[in-house]
Amino acid sequence: MGITIRPAADEDAFAACDVLRRSILECCVQDHQHCPSILDAWLGNKTPQNVAGWFASPSNYTVVAERDGAVIGVALLNQAGKLSLCHVLPEALHRGVGKALLAAVESQARAWGVSVLRLNSTATAHDFFARNGYINAGKEKSCYGVECDFFWKKLNVDPACEPATTKRFCACSAQ
Repeated sequence: MGITIRPAADEDAFAACDVLRRSILECCVQDHQHCPSILDAWLGNKTPQNVAGWFASPSNYTVVAERDGAVIGVALLNQAGKLSLCHVLPEALHRGVGKALLAAVESQARAWGVSVLRLNSTATAHDFFARNGYINAGKEKSCYGVECDFFWKKLNVDPACEPATTKRFCACSAQ
């Protein structure tokens, strides 16, 4: 059976929380290096109650990826154009789940009229976002103590005006 991407529902909170926690614990070792203080800070708000609250917020768009009826990925975009979450279970990596989640939130961003998506990427996910058209604009420190790469992507880009990979924002002139 294939992957289904759908809006997150209240009843997905426990499964989505499990995806987030397992993804961080098992896939992001390069970032947290098993440091208890980093893990405590990073995982501290990853509770089913908080996840349900994120789902319920009218300023968020959250989708889950399902395979065979089980939640295997979750992504969250806010109306300001920040991709706050994009996580998949370790056993779902490199199978198109993350790319499908990203396509869903990018589609929603376009529907909202958001022209630029922003995100902080872990070292673990750096190559994933770069492969999917996001531009690395430098280092930032996350609120949980991990050094991240600030990425951005202009949506609905005119192919004649591609942004340079070394610039923070597209230097295109409005026509």
